[in-house]
Amino acid sequence: MTQPSAPLRVLVVDDEPPIRRFLRTSLSAQGYDIVEAEDGDAALKEIRRRAPDLLVLDLGLPGIDGLEVIRRLRGAEPGSPGTALPIIVLSSRVDEAGKVEALDLGADDYVTKPFGMDELLARIRAALRHRLQRQGERPVFRSGDLTVDLVRRIVTVRGAEVKLSPREYDLLRLLVAHAGKVLTHRMILNEVWGGETDIQYLRIYIRQLRQKIEAEPDRPQHILTETGVGYRLRAGE
Repeated sequence: MTQPSAPLRVLVVDDEPPIRRFLRTSLSAQGYDIVEAEDGDAALKEIRRRAPDLLVLDLGLPGIDGLEVIRRLRGAEPGSPGTALPIIVLSSRVDEAGKVEALDLGADDYVTKPFGMDELLARIRAALRHRLQRQGERPVFRSGDLTVDLVRRIVTVRGAEVKLSPREYDLLRLLVAHAGKVLTHRMILNEVWGGETDIQYLRIYIRQLRQKIEAEPDRPQHILTETGVGYRLRAGE
């Protein structure tokens, strides 16, 4: 008889007991194994001890705050607990700068407080899919009517090949490599242009890409805007 797989373990880090209680109840109902921590120091200890599959992290923590937790996890030696751990940030609406910094430090996504449970669950699923994709880049990326052959550098939409400039392709490939993950303006500019241009230039290229791959460029379904933060390519199949 096949043994059932162990439930995915989610570490919830928040200093507000009502939020931890809400997340514990809601995520447990979806089959996740929930571990809790109320501050950054406890979170780092739980990551070493329990090896969670995903981290839901508030930024405004006492002692070691959320940004420092991310900095320590992503700055650790390769293979250390937490270096590849998917991180979803919980952020207040007024803390946009902290939200952007968290993403630049290596968080996978963010959810703004107050938040809806359906949105958080969708972000968790996307982050877990992205973790699996990171284990080996797939030669072909598919999402809806968009296909990107990363070996042959061919992009097709609804079966028809789309011609991209070298810079447009570099931008799309970066988005594909991190599909489902929010990329900040600064990260994209650094990776594609070496940081030698500004956000307005990036917006021009995003608009050009949307004109070529979106059925309705003004209502994009592939390249999604995260207002004030950056862009996210919808996760693939």
